[in-house]
Amino acid sequence: MKDTFPRLAAAEAAAQIQNGQTVAFSGFTPAGAAKEIPKAIAARATKMQAAGQPFRIGVITGASTGHSLDGSLARADAILFRTPYQNDPDLRKSINEGRTKFYDMHLSQLPQAVRYGFLGPVHWAVIEACDVTASGELTLTASVGAAPTFCRVADKILIELNRFHPQALRGFHDIYEPEDPPHRKPVPIVRPDDRIGTLTVKVDPKKIAGIVETNLPDEVGSFSAVAGTTARIGENVADFLAAELRRGLIPSSFLPIQSGVGDTANAVLKAMGAHPKIPRFDMYTEVIQDAVIALVKDDKIRFASGCSLTVSNPVLRDIYEQIEFFRSRLLLRPQEITNNPEIIRRLGILSINTAIEVDITGNVNSTHVLGRNMMSGIGGSGDFARNAFLSIFTCPSTAKGGKISTIIPLVSHLDSSEHSVQVIITEQGIADLRGKSPMDRAKTIIENCAHPDYRPILRDYVALAGSTHSPQTLRVAFAMHLAFAETGDMHTTRWAIAT
Repeated sequence: MKDTFPRLAAAEAAAQIQNGQTVAFSGFTPAGAAKEIPKAIAARATKMQAAGQPFRIGVITGASTGHSLDGSLARADAILFRTPYQNDPDLRKSINEGRTKFYDMHLSQLPQAVRYGFLGPVHWAVIEACDVTASGELTLTASVGAAPTFCRVADKILIELNRFHPQALRGFHDIYEPEDPPHRKPVPIVRPDDRIGTLTVKVDPKKIAGIVETNLPDEVGSFSAVAGTTARIGENVADFLAAELRRGLIPSSFLPIQSGVGDTANAVLKAMGAHPKIPRFDMYTEVIQDAVIALVKDDKIRFASGCSLTVSNPVLRDIYEQIEFFRSRLLLRPQEITNNPEIIRRLGILSINTAIEVDITGNVNSTHVLGRNMMSGIGGSGDFARNAFLSIFTCPSTAKGGKISTIIPLVSHLDSSEHSVQVIITEQGIADLRGKSPMDRAKTIIENCAHPDYRPILRDYVALAGSTHSPQTLRVAFAMHLAFAETGDMHTTRWAIAT
């Protein structure tokens, strides 16, 4: 039965949103993110501000989004606060200049926080869908994120009906919201391909204030070719996992993989797929990206469960052209299910994430530069690292043309502590931290993962600590960071301590 919801221009939809209100947008990465309505909201904000009228809104999403959403709103200075994760350069600038308040959150915790009202009332949900029925069933597009929760709690819903995504996506989603404490029951997933929910998001039709029809691709950028440093990191990860199999420390049937997003993650997956000793495997992850699709087509990945199809548009078109092939091989879930600690622990996930910097005892900073400037946010790395069967963090050993060592004495901001980090891998090598004291960890990380140019500097730092449990010297723990801040090069670090 055809729906009778009012069709609106994007500007008409935006006109309903008022200054100071909180808007929850669909999207988990640019996949499935609303596009036309946020641009119209940004235009409305610019016009009102030019007339001397304030206009800023609270923005909640599943994770990062595209330039039409975070970018447009940030450039219009229209974001009052933002949570839980972002990756837009204009929004990052606004956050680091103090113009936008940013609440960094573990992605698994966001939907429950929204349902319990921790972030205040949600006035509007703006949701991208590829199909809407008169009874209020929404078929989502290339991601789920926290859209089911946003639809549940929002006062009103605006829908972007995006014809770029086929209605045949119905069946690719498994929509399940757990009950909230104290009534929560176990989440009944024991295999990555288990289905436990519904095909669509079901909403009260009375809440749907209008539909904006679009035909727009997702704003996912292309990934760089795998080469050089990223290729070596990927090969080191694959070699390590193959060695674990050979030692019997990973079951011979292997375990499901979770991998972060980006060029390094793509390189890791590609290397795993090419390794002759790594068997066919499953993914239970957040982001399904280009390398995953290639390995599904090669039958190296049997099944991939995720929260979003964060793939380049040529790959997304390829999926849609072969949609029946992928129907039994891909599944999209809400983020509180993909990132659920209970399920991660039960399935025995092999977790592989990226770091900005790692200190010599294994603490990881994945969010801040020099301890103060936000990059993106913790995302789901903490959800997986703390609960994984095996927690691996990767990064290149240097940055900024070698002027920064990513292996440093003490992280300038802590996201995943040494208690949650078991393996560090750079292009230089592998540091297995299991069963090692802090001093042994330091020696392993320095000798295996640090760039050779920085090993003498780091060895000297450890020597300063003397005979102690944890090799730290508070007076100069951040000397490498300070050297970079003052001279632009960590090679200038000096460890002199006034006596």
